[in-house]
Amino acid sequence: MDKRGLDFIVSSYRDKYSYNFSWLSRPIIQYPQDIVAMQELIWKVNPDLIIETGIAHGGSLMLSASMLALLEYCEAAKTGKTINPQEVHRRVLGVDIDIRSHNRTAIEAHPLSSRIDMIEGSSIAPDIIAQVYELAKNYKNILVCLDSNHTHDHVLSELEAYAPLTSQDSYCVVFDTIIEDMPNEMFPDRPWGRGNNPKTAVREYLRRLNDESRVAADGDLLAFTIDKAIENKLLITAASDGYLKRTARQKIP
Repeated sequence: MDKRGLDFIVSSYRDKYSYNFSWLSRPIIQYPQDIVAMQELIWKVNPDLIIETGIAHGGSLMLSASMLALLEYCEAAKTGKTINPQEVHRRVLGVDIDIRSHNRTAIEAHPLSSRIDMIEGSSIAPDIIAQVYELAKNYKNILVCLDSNHTHDHVLSELEAYAPLTSQDSYCVVFDTIIEDMPNEMFPDRPWGRGNNPKTAVREYLRRLNDESRVAADGDLLAFTIDKAIENKLLITAASDGYLKRTARQKIP
């Protein structure tokens, strides 16, 4: 990341800059550049399922749900078919270890709630992973976003669990990788910091893919590349080296 971009992240983090923004009334807690990047990715990938770990106030769920609704609206405009809001196929699945009651109530009362499913529990617990896979088997084009506990071990476990669900040419986006580049004293009350964060987990996971290989949910060998073009365009992002694009790799015989 450009030093000026990093300087902005560091200075604005102290003032909780990312807490200033919402999406369709729900706080999103993201930098505006990453919000725009996700809008572009969803339009490009055209997913029918978006899996998100980390719900907080639900703003990211609303961003994803609204984009999926727009995709269906645009398809309907082309084909002339009628959209029934109660029979939508494209959905967002959010997983969080603690969905606060007031956030759940607000999300469930939102007009886009019919597109949103939520699972409460640890994203790396075997039973929660099994629930996600059970739902995901009904979808063909999946985009994954990881934004919950930011420790190395947790994010690495999430990558092992959910990155294989990423569809070919889609993305697994890992947020808050920027922690690795920030002063360690920025996180005095957190279990993460330099050397122990999402970026270190991304590096280890990519190493494992290269050295040990992994099989995707669709049966092909799994491969990702860091899409540097996104970061280079944004200049300011909390997901530096975190926009992982699934790329083609030789099929298993």
